[in-house]
Amino acid sequence: MSEPLRLGIAGLGTVGIGIVKIVQRHADLIERRCGRRIVITAVSARDRSKNRDADLSDYAWETDPVALARRADVDIFIEVMGGSEGPAQDSTLAAIEAGKDVVTANKALLAHHGQALAEAAEARGRVIRFEAAVAGGIPVIKALTEGLAGNAITRVMGVMNGTCNYILTRMDSAGLPYDTVFEEARQLGYLEADPNLDVGGIDAGHKLSLLAAIAFGTQVSFDAVDLEGIGRISIDDIRRAGDMGFKIKLLGVAQMTGRGLEQRMSPCLVPADSPLGQLQGGTNMVVLEGDSVGQIVLRGPGAGMGPTASAVMADVIEIARGTRISTFGQPANTLAVPVAAKATAPAPYYLRMELQDKPGALAKIATVLGENGISIDRMRQYGHDAGTAPVLIVTHKTTRDAIDHAFHGFAATGVVTGVPVAFRIEAV
Repeated sequence: MSEPLRLGIAGLGTVGIGIVKIVQRHADLIERRCGRRIVITAVSARDRSKNRDADLSDYAWETDPVALARRADVDIFIEVMGGSEGPAQDSTLAAIEAGKDVVTANKALLAHHGQALAEAAEARGRVIRFEAAVAGGIPVIKALTEGLAGNAITRVMGVMNGTCNYILTRMDSAGLPYDTVFEEARQLGYLEADPNLDVGGIDAGHKLSLLAAIAFGTQVSFDAVDLEGIGRISIDDIRRAGDMGFKIKLLGVAQMTGRGLEQRMSPCLVPADSPLGQLQGGTNMVVLEGDSVGQIVLRGPGAGMGPTASAVMADVIEIARGTRISTFGQPANTLAVPVAAKATAPAPYYLRMELQDKPGALAKIATVLGENGISIDRMRQYGHDAGTAPVLIVTHKTTRDAIDHAFHGFAATGVVTGVPVAFRIEAV
């Protein structure tokens, strides 16, 4: 009979308590599946007196997660505190130095320090597993590192922040403006303490950078992700995109091109009848494309106690079974330093602008577009309001540079009111 595998859990918030509940509820089932008893020996959190709706009386308590990471009776250090610096980073390094394997749900930590942590772990023969850090309960890391390991990955794409998807689909279904739904999401507890991590695309950008590293064999390069959040999306954009057969999503896309690694997290239009277009509420969806397998679509809950704890325990069970995979799917010292590339592949774009209600205004806009090599696929003009007329244009394939040059040209026409908006239309 193998010795029990002993867990130390740093962080007793929603996810940490979810892990405790799974271990307590399914101890026999887990042992049958991995051939080894998994037990919790110690935990760590700042406030011991807090009511956490779980029996923690059998576990040793450490107020300092670094001390927990160094305990002799801990085999796997589970970090679910969050944060890219401070206690999360210090305790993870301490665990590696003490010869522990690490399981974490901390995408920010790995997005900023993943290469250094992977090198440190692999130098000591340890593993870092982080299924829970990307897309909650969806096993996308396992899909990339194992199920699709025989493929050259051509593109990774998806909706990776449930809060943003909730806001956008709620605006759509209820006809509510962004500010109203943002406040609703705050009241429901869906937003991070710093809401910009969600609505600014940062949280989703962290996840995209981790997937890109695995998919394309590169060092994590979060700083090279082109980020644009959802704050500029109006209810009119959502309605009018719908009129043209599209939905707006905060979409992450990563692909390797001849110029380098493209990583972008930005609002895009997708066909309303596509899997991404039909994605509702806080659900996540990741699309993986490989040269042999084609397209794989993974859909599921992207956050929450159960899904995230489930992903943590999947990693723990794999370690208990003896599966040991390099952090990013191949040895850290073989990961290439990526060359960052802007998205230059042509695509259709959705343009929205307010034109002054005067003769020839639309003709001037069409002239500027033509001068920049942009042809119009479809166009709609809506009712006049206080001397202005909203105009929507769907272009044929063009580049973002061409769009930006056209927008600069719009300013010289004297007929555009306010700042025009452009969203890429992504083929899915």
